[in-house]
Amino acid sequence: MDFRESIRAPRAGANRQLRFPAGIWLWLGLALTLAAPAGANGPVVTFVDETGTLNFTNRPHEPRYRRMTEIRGERARAPRPPPGWAHDGIVTLAARQNDVPVALVKAVIAAESAFDPAAISHKGAQGLMQLMPITAAELGVADPLRPDENVRGGVRYLRHLIDRYGDLSLALAAYNAGPTAVDRYGGVPPYRETEAYVKRVLTYYRNYHGDFGR
Repeated sequence: MDFRESIRAPRAGANRQLRFPAGIWLWLGLALTLAAPAGANGPVVTFVDETGTLNFTNRPHEPRYRRMTEIRGERARAPRPPPGWAHDGIVTLAARQNDVPVALVKAVIAAESAFDPAAISHKGAQGLMQLMPITAAELGVADPLRPDENVRGGVRYLRHLIDRYGDLSLALAAYNAGPTAVDRYGGVPPYRETEAYVKRVLTYYRNYHGDFGR
């Protein structure tokens, strides 16, 4: 069993895009990959071609493909916002302004703060998208605990990482562990927390896609 899919990635100097022309087939393919017996398929791999298209497959046919962190093993249902959660509009607007899928932003928020706008980690990360103070300052976020500022800044940062790496798993790893760690290891850093984080966000993204795909 194999699949191929592509996500339009931005060319240098062009308007930024992250489109899923047939995204439902990508996630169907991932679901089938997850359901298949272990060892039946290769890992998900990606590369950005000369047209700026981000290509996915589990059976690479040329050497430009690079390994994408597998999401096998994390099948738990993605958490849902608590009753009365009032930030869907902020998330949708920020996602569309930055050409990032709404479902992906929801997945990052779920993994980072469990939808709690007042969340503060033991490392000092704050708000829905858990911005570190130095990152918030660089993004021009004056108050990371304000949901609108936090989400706008966090989505801009996520967009920047997607553009930088052209690979969703690497962008998520950099969001969690920092670009320095991703660059040092040339891929997802071998940190248990980061590897689990990437798998978790991709799993949530797949689960949210039907609800928040537009």
